[in-house]
Amino acid sequence: MASIRFFVEQIKITIAQKWLIRQWIQQAIEIEKKTLGEINYIFCSDKYLLHINKTFLKHDTLTDIVTFPIEQSFKQLLSSQPANKKAISGEIYISIERVKENAKKFNTTQKQELLRVMIHGVLHLCGYGDKSAAQQKKMRHKEDYYLARFSS
Repeated sequence: MASIRFFVEQIKITIAQKWLIRQWIQQAIEIEKKTLGEINYIFCSDKYLLHINKTFLKHDTLTDIVTFPIEQSFKQLLSSQPANKKAISGEIYISIERVKENAKKFNTTQKQELLRVMIHGVLHLCGYGDKSAAQQKKMRHKEDYYLARFSS
């Protein structure tokens, strides 16, 4: 079942306009010629995301986002039907403390920075990387494109 869900761990935050954000993300996924599987956003503290980063990626650094693609759902594993290769699913962990710091650093609003990080995670699930300078440039271009399409 296609869904975009929001969870909070070790931090207090209220995500406004969830329906609008879901619609925006769904449109971005469709523009990227993918289909929505299940995406879970987990908004958390620096401490929580640092633990995730150390445990699963062996990185001992603070970060604003960690994205884990989920290739197959449990239902698909139990069924004989092949996975939909175009469907994207995953968990996207976002440090609200890093988002706030980055908003100050890049002279933007916390809302804009949060939306940027949220679409960044979706773009990773769509197959975009950000390791090389060329990949970073393309990722930033895509982020800017989708941010311009968000209307609140």
